[in-house]
Amino acid sequence: WFPAASGFLLGGVALRLIDAVVPHLHLGNDISKAEGIQPRKKKLSKTALLFLAITIHNFPEGLAVGVTFGALAGGNMTFAGLMGAIGLAIGIGLQNVPEGAALSVPIRADGKSRIKAFYWGSMSAIVEPIGAVMGAALVMLMMAIIPYALAFVAGAMIFVVTEELIPESQTNGNTDVATLGLMVGFVVMMVMDVALG
Repeated sequence: WFPAASGFLLGGVALRLIDAVVPHLHLGNDISKAEGIQPRKKKLSKTALLFLAITIHNFPEGLAVGVTFGALAGGNMTFAGLMGAIGLAIGIGLQNVPEGAALSVPIRADGKSRIKAFYWGSMSAIVEPIGAVMGAALVMLMMAIIPYALAFVAGAMIFVVTEELIPESQTNGNTDVATLGLMVGFVVMMVMDVALG
C-alpha cells in the first residue's frame, strides 16, 4: 500500500506546486483571474496563459503513457500488457482532440488566424511525448520505482480531473451532458482495459 499511497499523494502535490508557480488561465475565466506567478515586466496574453494551462495538465498524460510502456520494456512484456499500454495511449490521444480544440477556439475568437489557432492548440500537447520519454526512461533505469511512478501519475491525473475537467464540465448549463459523457468515457476506458488486458 505504501508505494501506491505515497506515489499518488506526491503526484497530486507535484502538480499543485506546478499549478501554483507556472502562470496560467483556466478556460472561461477573465485574464484578471490568472493563476501562478505572473511576470512583472511583461504581462502574458490570455492566449499564452490558456496555452500554459493546457500544457501543464498534458505532462502527466505523457508520463502515464511513458511509464506504462517503460514497464513493458523493462521485462514485463506480455501481449495483454502491450494491448493495455496501447489502449491507454489511444485513450489519451483521443481526448487530446477536444482539449486542443478548447484552446484553439478561444485563440481563433481573439482574432488569430486558423493556422495559428491550430498550431497553438496542437503545440499544447508537445509536453506529452517529453513526459512519455522521461517516464519510460526512468522506469527502465529503475524498475523498483514502477509502483511509485504509476501511483505518481495517477495522483497527477486525478488532480487535473478534479481541478480542471469536472468543474469546467459543469458550466454553461451542460451538467447532464457532461456527466453522461464522463460516464460513457469511463465505460469505454474500462472496457478497453478489460478487453485488452
